[in-house]
Amino acid sequence: MSTFQTASAPLKRSRFTDVEVWSAFDTGWSSGEPKSLICCDVRDETRDVKTFTFQCGDFQVLAFEPGQFITIVPSINGQAISRCYTLSSSPARPFTFSITVKRVPGGLVSNWLHENLHAGEQLTAYGPAGTFTSTCSDARKLLYLSAGSGVTPLMSMTRASCDLAADVDIAFVHSARSPVDIVFRKELQLLASFKPGLHVLSVCETIETEPEWIGPVGRLTLEILLQSVPDFLEREVFTCGPKGYMDAVQALLAGAGFNMEHYHQESFDLGDPSSPVVVPVAAPSMVPTGAFTVTLAKSGRTFQMSHDETILAAAKRAGAVVPSSCSQGICGTCKTAILEGSVDMNANGGIRQREIDKGFRLLCCSRPTSDLVIDL
Repeated sequence: MSTFQTASAPLKRSRFTDVEVWSAFDTGWSSGEPKSLICCDVRDETRDVKTFTFQCGDFQVLAFEPGQFITIVPSINGQAISRCYTLSSSPARPFTFSITVKRVPGGLVSNWLHENLHAGEQLTAYGPAGTFTSTCSDARKLLYLSAGSGVTPLMSMTRASCDLAADVDIAFVHSARSPVDIVFRKELQLLASFKPGLHVLSVCETIETEPEWIGPVGRLTLEILLQSVPDFLEREVFTCGPKGYMDAVQALLAGAGFNMEHYHQESFDLGDPSSPVVVPVAAPSMVPTGAFTVTLAKSGRTFQMSHDETILAAAKRAGAVVPSSCSQGICGTCKTAILEGSVDMNANGGIRQREIDKGFRLLCCSRPTSDLVIDL
């Protein structure tokens, strides 16, 4: 088993971790704004994983931070269904961008994409969102831990570091079912062959049809981590994968004495992937007595609501068209400016402090504390 060696020369600060790198390309596509995308390429990654590459219909560049996601809205059986997918491409190549999707048994959208989306077809999407990104840290020594399709945000981070010749030391440990299920296998090997400071290791549960496999077999253990990344306690850790995998990684690191202040994970779990996101609609007799008046600035519509329901639920009950997806404060799709008034917001990573400072709130997890005027 190979061991990752830390670069001996002092690591210098580069602009790879500065948000300004990505915001310099910003064209104003917010997470709440729909755009028409054109699919320009579909590529098989493994037997059940495909990468879909898009361009904006108006040929705008897409500014995003590596690790963020977009919300796509395909029309399936006449119904618009929202799903969030991480961008797997590099933000340093902003004229095309990609999502990499695993076909999930019973998954409504993932199966539709695999079976129906082809080059040349259009798809509606909402702009980038999410806070799981390497730009949140100035660390020069990074450890990426992923499993299955959780590789996608970490691949975006890795591609970005290579495109920008970033002076960072990356140990990338990916877990897969078998060698044939390793997403981006050849590309990661190629990147590691010419990118100083990038070291890649795959851990497979079984060798399946590849008896010549020489990598670790089984699940990620402390022994494997110690042998392959002996300085892991000194690194900033970014983890993405199924919930069970991330729980196991957290327990492994905490048990080894890792400082969890330097741990980041993508906690994007919206439950049953086969079911569309539905916002409950109150029956007329169940409409709460309005303690507050909400005015939609663009349409002039007003409605009454209480503090007991979210602004998103009340707005949709009143017939307003509000872009939304997760309804859990994660994806950022319903991010909207509050022009007047105040709210209580209980977000779960879908909005940044700088956006809050500008007056934006997530309607799905915000409740009024006064009368409101909303930029809708």
